[in-house]
Amino acid sequence: MTIETDYGTVEYEEENLILFPDGLFGFPELKRYLFLNLNDDGEDDSMLLMLSVDKCEVGFVLINPQFLCPGYSPALTPEELAFLGAREEGDLSCYAICVVHNNYLDNTVNLKCPLVINPETRQGIQVILENSSYGCRHELRSFPSIAGSENMEDGE
Repeated sequence: MTIETDYGTVEYEEENLILFPDGLFGFPELKRYLFLNLNDDGEDDSMLLMLSVDKCEVGFVLINPQFLCPGYSPALTPEELAFLGAREEGDLSCYAICVVHNNYLDNTVNLKCPLVINPETRQGIQVILENSSYGCRHELRSFPSIAGSENMEDGE
């Protein structure tokens, strides 16, 4: 199959898609996504582009939150683990959605509502981390791995 994107024609197989049965917040009708690596080497999954194959003009930049916050460890509920068919969080992949602005210094990342994916079943959900200190709008430049600073500011 192929999808026409702003980045050209992308070929994919149905088994390459990640399924979000409940959709994403604000996009409940879009359930099938293709993940494209944004790094030149094709091996590093620290940044990805997630494109909807149901509505190809919808896409999200994702970042592996471990790249920003090495201690990032979202606690999922037993229901969320069961939904994903996983016994523990370590069996899953986690990504945060980046909000990209014209001025790259204003880019933010949402650590409070990560995308959690079971790589075995290729099924995912977006969760809200209740009782968490993570915010929805952490500025990317506030992370030591990005800015070289020592302190991470809390999000809004």
